[in-house]
Parts: sequence; structure tokens; C-alpha cells
Amino acid sequence: MNHFRRENPAVPHDDQSTFLFLLAGAREGGNTETLARAAAAHLPTQARQTWLNLRELPLAPFDDIRHAGAGVYPQPEGAEKVLLDATLAADHLVVASPLYWYSVSSSAKLYLDYWSGWLRVPGADFKARMRGKTMWVVTALSSTDQTTADPLIGTLKLSAQYLGMHWGGALLGYANRPGDITADTEALTRAKTFFS
Repeated sequence: MNHFRRENPAVPHDDQSTFLFLLAGAREGGNTETLARAAAAHLPTQARQTWLNLRELPLAPFDDIRHAGAGVYPQPEGAEKVLLDATLAADHLVVASPLYWYSVSSSAKLYLDYWSGWLRVPGADFKARMRGKTMWVVTALSSTDQTTADPLIGTLKLSAQYLGMHWGGALLGYANRPGDITADTEALTRAKTFFS
């Protein structure tokens, strides 16, 4: 199993970069989070890390009003504002989502749905401000066939591409039951150099 895929090895970042880790698992301290934290442990000490758990920042079902009236979205409040502000403040977005039914988790998908609204929030300049950031993904999957993660990777890679973001790569690990990721020594080894 190839635990690491990076199509563009020349991803720009320096020691002062800001990384936003979006934990999108349905289990506290799950395998995906463990793998993400293993990779983050090898970032430069000067790199700033923000960790947000999407389960702790619940979003309402996304309401698509793009074609209603002016199609303008209100200024975000509450959890939505926290997520928007953190997203815009980061140089690197790391989506840590287990593979659920061959794609991202429901909380990660809902977060991405909100991007459609943020594109239409007056003054947010979401598309312009996302350009040049880097998207990464860390995921644990319960199959040794890494191609089962292709839809998940494609969702995030194409979303990044749409906004003119760089694609950092995907760190994959095998884990089925809680704690299994600790036995995937290859994934944990790859984690050490994932962001470098």
C-alpha cells in the first residue's frame, strides 16, 4: 500500500506557515486524527497550528440560496464564522477525514458545502483569499486497496483546484478498529516527511 501521494512536490511553505487542521472524524481521537497529529509533530516549531474539530463546531444543513433573489449570503455567525475566519487565516488546510463510504465524512462535506455560501458573502473575498493556499488530506481507511480513497482525494483536490489552491498531497493509513493506525508503521514513517 502506498501511503503517500503527492502530485506536486514543490508545495510552497516556510517555517512561519499557518496550518489549519480540520478534524472530521466521528470518533474522538480516532485513527485519522492520530495519523494527522503524527504528521503535524514534524512541522517546524515556528509553524503555527490551529486544530478545529468539526463535531464541536456543528453547522446547520446548508441552504442553497445562490439563485434566490440576489444570491447574497449573510455574514456568518457562531460556528460558521469560526470556521470561515480560521480557513481564511491559514496558509495550509489539512482535512483529516476518515474514508466513509468512499468519500469524506458528512461533517467535512458540509464544511465544503459552506464554501459555496462563503463565495457570496459580501466582503469575504473568499475565492481571491483562498488562491495560493495549499490543501492536504490525511485519512484512515479500512481497506488495503488505496484506490478506494480516490473519490475522497478527488473531492478535495478538485475543490482546491477550483479555488486556485495548491494540492499538497494525501497521507493514507490502514486502520479498521480504534487504535489500529499504530500498527501501520509505514504510514507513521511517511507522516514524518508528509509536510516537508
